[in-house]
Amino acid sequence: MNKLIKSTLASAIVLSLAACSSKPSVVDYETKAMQLAQKHIIIDTHIDVPYRIYNRWEDMSQATEIGDFDFYRAIQGGLNVPFMSIYIPASYEESGGSFQLANQLIDSMEALVGRAPHKFAMAPDSKDVIAQFGSGKISLALGIENGTPIEGKLENLQHFYDRGVRYITLAHSKSNHISDSSYDSNHQWQGLSPFGKELIAAMNNIGMMVDISHVSDDAFYQAVAISKVPVIASHSSARHFTPGFERNMDDKMIKALAKNGGVIQVNFGSSFVTHQANQYGALRAAAAKKAGVANDRDFAAKFKAENPYPFANLDNVLDHIDHIVKLVGIDYVGIGSDYDGVGDSLPEGLKDVSTYPTLIAGLLGRGYSEADIEKILSGNFLRVWRQVEAYAAAQK
Repeated sequence: MNKLIKSTLASAIVLSLAACSSKPSVVDYETKAMQLAQKHIIIDTHIDVPYRIYNRWEDMSQATEIGDFDFYRAIQGGLNVPFMSIYIPASYEESGGSFQLANQLIDSMEALVGRAPHKFAMAPDSKDVIAQFGSGKISLALGIENGTPIEGKLENLQHFYDRGVRYITLAHSKSNHISDSSYDSNHQWQGLSPFGKELIAAMNNIGMMVDISHVSDDAFYQAVAISKVPVIASHSSARHFTPGFERNMDDKMIKALAKNGGVIQVNFGSSFVTHQANQYGALRAAAAKKAGVANDRDFAAKFKAENPYPFANLDNVLDHIDHIVKLVGIDYVGIGSDYDGVGDSLPEGLKDVSTYPTLIAGLLGRGYSEADIEKILSGNFLRVWRQVEAYAAAQK
């Protein structure tokens, strides 16, 4: 890392920590944080680059004009393994074409490696992550967000495994042929569909991680009961801070996840992190209704000008990690930022992939040891990944 980048990043960390903490000594952790970001593997289990560049292509091997991720910012932040989200909009469940879109998005990641093999490498297995660490390359892992491309066919599961996909988020914003969604009031399956239950067993056997982010509470409990290996929440936070928001996990669920051996990867989006941000959309809708006008783009702009969006901050994200650790221990929490997936709602101080040292400095300031931080950055998730791989290997 050159001196200019180090100086810029150090200044950003100092400003961020000073803004969101009353402890003056916390800024002393900036140098240590940058060292730890380079020393330890950082795995972020949910970054939405593939769909971002599907809509507006940019070369991720270069510095980019928009978005939250590119090679240089990732290197600056110490990010080693972004799980690139093969995001399939919920509408594809009805319209068709999801299998093709998923393959196109995977193609785009392979093309990125092809264009810049000195900067990126595919990492379909945990051993690849370890082998590539220290090479200067960013290891690209893949997860499908929304199981719609499976299309009710177990042979499609094998197909995506062969293409390097290592987790599947069972549903997204609408219930599908696999699972009910936390965002959908129509819980048609009361949890998982019969095929969804079959699919989880097949995922276990093949070595594909089961991701319960986005699913309904009933689907979560059914998935945990069926799975023979730990499951993951690739980008969810604690419902304790966002009452009534089913998309996040409540304390009972987090305890069940830990008992299963799984890990919750904390989402950074402000609406996932604070109740105030989570309710912002509802407040705008109520204001439009009261004014007797449409809740359209023009009203949204006017409302935002008069009522600025209540961004979360570093301390709010750290509160989620603290809560989970106090509830179930240090072994069941990680990072699933949702960079490039939550628009402009990211917290102050954690705006893109260059800012993991800011998070680490905050953890140091709250008394986490280096060993604890290594678990949060990657150790906990790697444990689950290896358990899933080992179970599948034993079935052969």
